[in-house]
Amino acid sequence: MLFASLVFFLLRRTTMNPLPRKVFYHQFGNQKRVPRPYRRRKTYLCYQLRPQDGPVTARGCLQNKVPGGLSGHGRHAEIRFIDKIRSLQRDSSQTFEITCYVTWSPCFTCAEELVAFVRDHPHVRLRLFASRLYFHWLRKYQEGLRLLHKSRIPVVIMNLPEFQNCWGEFVDNQDKPFQPWNKLETYSENINRRLQRILERSNEGNKTKKFHDQCEHWKNT
Repeated sequence: MLFASLVFFLLRRTTMNPLPRKVFYHQFGNQKRVPRPYRRRKTYLCYQLRPQDGPVTARGCLQNKVPGGLSGHGRHAEIRFIDKIRSLQRDSSQTFEITCYVTWSPCFTCAEELVAFVRDHPHVRLRLFASRLYFHWLRKYQEGLRLLHKSRIPVVIMNLPEFQNCWGEFVDNQDKPFQPWNKLETYSENINRRLQRILERSNEGNKTKKFHDQCEHWKNT
């Protein structure tokens, strides 16, 4: 009886509506230009939660919530994800690992919220795999990526293994293997180099600040 109850609990927590294959290929595609049909690529966040060294106990897929409804306000997928995880009953004495696959890297505000969430829940370890970088040329969005990196919330650019994992876990794949699009790995490598350049600027800034602090110390001694 206890075993049956446990199985039912796990099935209830891990059951989700899988992404249609066409949606996955379009929304998670990392091509520089949107392939036909030219629909806007939105934010999708797929997550799974598991106790350390244990089975997956919760998973799901979320999108940005557009303004409307009773509240009249929109909510980013990352904020909806935080609300969802907070609503789950977890043993605070146990370490949980959460893996997220996102179509776009978080904006600065969402990065701040993710950092605050992990800070308030030290038993949670969060990893983000991103298909693309969101407004990576704008300073504020770069600061968000550096904040996540500094807070030990790794943002990793999805490459073939991550796309395959996401396909297997979250897509209505009809038992068919993931078929990579042309130049997938090349696009991933280019995006990853861009991310590393952004993160390296954080290290340069830390070195400059340390040098200035040393100069101030020398002046005052």
